[in-house]
Amino acid sequence: MAKKQYDYLVVGSGLFGATFAFVMAEKGKKVLVMEKRNHIGGNAYTETIDGINVHRYGPHIFHTSDKDVWAFVRRFAEFNNFVNSPLASYRGELWNLPFNMNTFYRLWGTATPEEAQKKLASQIAQLNIAEPKNLEEQALILVGPDVYERFVKGYTEKQWGRKCIDLPASIIKRLPCRFTFDNNYFTDRYQGVPIGGYTPMVEKMLKDVDVITGVDYFDCKEGDFYAKKTVYTGMIDRFFGYVYGKLQYRSLFFETKTINQPNYQGVAVINYTDRHAPYTRIIEHKHFEFGTQDRTVISFEYPAEWKEGMEPYYPIGDKRNTALYRRYADLARSRTDVIFGGRLGAYRYYDMDRVIRLALDLGKKELSNRGE
Repeated sequence: MAKKQYDYLVVGSGLFGATFAFVMAEKGKKVLVMEKRNHIGGNAYTETIDGINVHRYGPHIFHTSDKDVWAFVRRFAEFNNFVNSPLASYRGELWNLPFNMNTFYRLWGTATPEEAQKKLASQIAQLNIAEPKNLEEQALILVGPDVYERFVKGYTEKQWGRKCIDLPASIIKRLPCRFTFDNNYFTDRYQGVPIGGYTPMVEKMLKDVDVITGVDYFDCKEGDFYAKKTVYTGMIDRFFGYVYGKLQYRSLFFETKTINQPNYQGVAVINYTDRHAPYTRIIEHKHFEFGTQDRTVISFEYPAEWKEGMEPYYPIGDKRNTALYRRYADLARSRTDVIFGGRLGAYRYYDMDRVIRLALDLGKKELSNRGE
């Protein structure tokens, strides 16, 4: 990479970085993508084990109502017709997700939407919560105590490593209750998983881009590469040397096993919603692509507090961290030579389609600023 002149250095090869790199390369710009991991694709990376495409960093189901984003990703991959219909396991019982008429019928015996709505409204009215002071109260006024105790409380406390009463109400802005018998978790118009996994999709996006993996941006020295502008998708606080202190994140780790049987749980994802199970989910990867292999691969997903050396998955959007991020964002705005983007650069959790939309818009803006 030495001595070569680039228009853009993109730090990180996740969907934000890969999309932006593609947009600029398509317009003839010279782009270098630098990735500290030994593979491309960010958290959407899939690796093949025994012929099964394994979502190494957790399940990624693409869903969007943005027609332009859907058209964009289909330039690089054919998507199957996977519909996300996970299950919840609560104390050994399996329940349908999302919270819908199947859930309510088992809970209360309500056979019609009107009956279920009245039951839920009655439960919420009895709580007498005018202004929720924490996540627990916010969840209770959204889904009522029966749903909350079975499917929200334990899962959330495992996921965040804190009691619900100690988490801000803002973390759960909505918990949809659907008064239909439809188990499709998403309501977006388009949904699926790329046939062959996400890695080949990202490879096609980066085919006209210089890519180096296994290199940490912060280990590079001045003169190692030359770029007019940097697009940085890593941790914003690390970029500035943690000058104001460290932002907090939640992390995950996975225990992945190959099992000598064709079908382990019959569905791609089961959420374990009670506190007794140490993991939040079990993922059976072959079901994302309707696999017929005679073996299967499963992953147990464990949440953890983020520490140096771990992958930062979820920004913790409480008051302390939001205020701290704003200070870093002010610093970021002062850097005309660096653009901060993606989940870690913006300290915000994004769905995949939103990340791609933001990167597409950034590319258009950059080209417009260049008069192109």
